[in-house]
Amino acid sequence: QIAFMTLTLFPIRLFFAAFMMLLAWPFAFIASMGSDEQELEKPLCWWRKIVDVLLKAIMRMMWLAGGFHWINVKGRRALPAEAAILTVAPHSSYFDAIPVTMTFASIVMKAESKDIPVWGTLIKYIRPVFVSRADQDSRRKTVEEIKRRAQSGGKWPQIMIFPEGTCTNRSCLITFKPGAFIPGVPVQPVVLRYPNKLDTITWTWQGPGAFEILWLTLCQFHNSVEIEFLPVYIPSEEERKNPVLYANNVRRVMAEALGVSVTDYTFEDCQLALAEGQLRLPSDTCLLEFAKLVRSLGLKPEKLEDDLDKYAASAMEMKKEKVDLKEFSAYLEFPVSQTLESMFALFDENEDGVIDIREFVIALSVVCKPSKTLETIQLAFQLYQSEGGTVTEEDLACILKTAMGVSQIDVTHLFRAVDEEEKGKITYDDFYTFAVLHPHFAEDYLYADQMGAESGLETSSLSAPNGICTDFSPDSNGDRRKPLQKKLN
Repeated sequence: QIAFMTLTLFPIRLFFAAFMMLLAWPFAFIASMGSDEQELEKPLCWWRKIVDVLLKAIMRMMWLAGGFHWINVKGRRALPAEAAILTVAPHSSYFDAIPVTMTFASIVMKAESKDIPVWGTLIKYIRPVFVSRADQDSRRKTVEEIKRRAQSGGKWPQIMIFPEGTCTNRSCLITFKPGAFIPGVPVQPVVLRYPNKLDTITWTWQGPGAFEILWLTLCQFHNSVEIEFLPVYIPSEEERKNPVLYANNVRRVMAEALGVSVTDYTFEDCQLALAEGQLRLPSDTCLLEFAKLVRSLGLKPEKLEDDLDKYAASAMEMKKEKVDLKEFSAYLEFPVSQTLESMFALFDENEDGVIDIREFVIALSVVCKPSKTLETIQLAFQLYQSEGGTVTEEDLACILKTAMGVSQIDVTHLFRAVDEEEKGKITYDDFYTFAVLHPHFAEDYLYADQMGAESGLETSSLSAPNGICTDFSPDSNGDRRKPLQKKLN
C-alpha cells in the first residue's frame, strides 16, 4: 500500500495540501495588516468575518487533502466568556493543529515561528502568545499575557494550550505545566483521539521524523480524528490559589474521558531517561525519583547548573566526610521537610542516618546535564580522586552506580579495560582516552552483563517504539505513597 500510494496519491495530496496553504496566505496577510491590540479586543468587522470563514474552509480542504475526510466533533465548544482557555491533550503530533485551524483560537508559540515563510503569516493571524527564547524573562511575560487575555471577560479570542508541553504517544497523560491554570479562570478541557488502525500520527523525539510521519500519513487511504469538548471546568477557591492542584484535577478529568492513566513524570524526566549520553538510565533508576524531589524543593534545572560548581566545591572540602540530615539541610540551605527527608533517604544506603554528599552532587550533575556523561564523570573523578589524581575500582563502582541510580553494578571488566598497565588505579585522562576510543563502553562493558542479569532488561528495551519513553508510570493498582526505593538496598 505504501509503495502504491507513494507513486500515486501521495504526490497529489502533498501538492494539494501545499496549494491550500499557499492559497490561505494572502487572506491571512491582508486580514492581519494594521491590526493592533485595541482592534483585536473588538468584535470582528464584516469583512474579517468573511476572511475568517474562508480561511477555515481552506484549512479544512487542506486536512481533507491529507486524508482526514471527516472530523468527528463531540460536545459543545464553550464561548470565550464561559471559558477563556481551552486545554488540549494528549499532544502527540503536529496534526494536533486540526482543532487550532477549526477554532482559530490563539496558541502559545515560539517567537521564531512568525518568521517562517507562509506559515508565519498564518500563525500571526490567530493572534498567538509568543514566547522568546532570547528573553530570559519570557516565561513570566508569557504567563502574564495569558492571564491578561484570560481575564478580559471574553474580549480576546480563546487561548488553546497543550499543557503537557511536549508530544507523547497518548498512552498516558504526563504532568501538566501550570501556565494555563495560573489565571484561575474556568477552562474547557478538550481531548483528542486518533482511532486509526495503524498509528502514523504520533511524532515524538524518538521514532519517525517529521517528514516520515507526513509521508506515512498521506499514504493512508483515510485518517480518523476525534475532538471532544468536555464540560467547562470551574475551579474551586483552593484550585485558584494552587495552579498545580488545578492542573492535576483537570488532567484527571481528561484522563478519565480518554480512558488512560496519568503519570507524575514530566517532559524533563523523559529527557533524562532517554538522554543521548554514553550512559543510559535503566528503568529501575532512582534518579527519576530524585529529579522529582529536586523540582519539589523548588530547585530549577536552569538555576541548578549554575549552582552545581558551588555544591561540588563544598563537597570537595568535606572530602569523605559524611553528613546527617541536619547538616544536609544546611548544605542545601533548605529547611528540613518531608521532601528533603525523602531525598536524604535515597542516599542513606546503610540506613544509618548519614550520607556521602559526593553522591548527591553526582546525581545532581546527571539531572542538570543528562546528555553530558563525560562532564559528570570528570566531576565525579575530582570528588573521589586521591592526591595523585587517581581512583580505585571501588571508587569507579560508586561513581557509576550513583550516575545510573542503581543498587549494584559490576565495573570489573570496564576498570580492567581502562587500567591497561594493571596499576589498580586510573586517572580521568585514562578514562577519557578509553571512552573516546570506545564510545559505546557502557553497552560493551556494563549493560551487557549488568542490565540483562540484574534488571532483567536489554538495552534496546529502554526505548519505546514511536513513543515518549519507557513506561515509568506509577503502578495504578499499587500504593502511590509507598516508601521510596533507596539507591542501595
